[in-house]
Amino acid sequence: MASNGSAISYCKAHPKSRTGVATALAFGKAFPEQLVMQEFLVDGYFKNTNCDDPVLREKLDRLCKSTTVKTRYVVMSDEILKKHPELAVEGAATIRQRLEIANKAVTDMAIEASQNCIKEWGRPASDITHVVYVTSSEVRLPGGDVFLANGLGLRPDVSRVSLYFMGCSGGVTGLRVAKDLAENNPGSRVLLATTETTLVGFRPPNAERPYDLVGAALFGDGAAAVILGTDPAPLETPSFELDWAVQQLVPGTDKTIDGRLTEEGLIFRLGRELPQIIENNIEDFCRKLMKKIGSSTQVEYNDLFWAVHPGGPAILNRVEKRLGLVPEKLMPSRRALADFGNVSSNTIVYVLEYMRAESLQKAAAKEKDDEWGLILAFGPGITFEGILARNVIT
Repeated sequence: MASNGSAISYCKAHPKSRTGVATALAFGKAFPEQLVMQEFLVDGYFKNTNCDDPVLREKLDRLCKSTTVKTRYVVMSDEILKKHPELAVEGAATIRQRLEIANKAVTDMAIEASQNCIKEWGRPASDITHVVYVTSSEVRLPGGDVFLANGLGLRPDVSRVSLYFMGCSGGVTGLRVAKDLAENNPGSRVLLATTETTLVGFRPPNAERPYDLVGAALFGDGAAAVILGTDPAPLETPSFELDWAVQQLVPGTDKTIDGRLTEEGLIFRLGRELPQIIENNIEDFCRKLMKKIGSSTQVEYNDLFWAVHPGGPAILNRVEKRLGLVPEKLMPSRRALADFGNVSSNTIVYVLEYMRAESLQKAAAKEKDDEWGLILAFGPGITFEGILARNVIT
């Protein structure tokens, strides 16, 4: 059904696509040069931070093996630490140095990801009418949205929106905002760019901060981009329609994901109760989204595709178990986690790219594919972000 309940009409150029519904038209991604293999992370991290605590080393080694991450990309490098050794010193006031590096890095990655996205899209950058810029890794005025627009050579009258410090739910929040912009401005083309680096929160291991080790074992850096619009043109390639979006706050959970910008950088704490909170609330949230495709009691979870932000294996396992999903439903999420780690707001775009690749293979083989699905992420608040999506890949 159409998201506004009106009669359905379809695009002439793309018969599966409905008119007036925001649709993903192209994807792009970019990463810093530093590739980290998970099996070498412990040695490198303890060497770079001059730490020789065997207990902490054993904890990090165990965490690295449990995250299912295989590779990640990071901005932090030997060259940066050689120039700024104070970044590895406990308690050092280094926010100025961190932001000088991070502000440039996130902009450079966002520009590269967006350029890759525009190249795939096949239309000139001057056709972009709106920009949604998402990050939890920079602080400055003007913001990265200005540097992104200038770096891409966008028109001066491009409308820009910045979303800061949304954490892991930021990518789906960005999709929701981009959807609203596209559907309320007929003919528009919206560029969503997400970009993140862990350098702002890089710190040496400390027995009093065991949650820091989780971040060291799980998170990575990178950028992603999506171009969205309604009524795809003949040369555009629609993939997923964004039919309906919902944001929901879980009361009394605002301390579960706790981040603060201090003189030492971004101090971040992730509560152990997060997977349980998600499990306790996921089913009601999904049913709310699923009502848009008919009676929720008639739609089985395994009849849908699932693009779930891979916050970590524990979250994916809890969602899979609670909803009774067959293993292949979350394979794109698990693959993105293994290949890139948790890259905060970016990761949902990597998941959608993997899902698109799978759907293209099925379409080429004339195999049946799921038409409807959910795009989900969980962030500070605790905030649930969800989008009911429709696969229009042919």
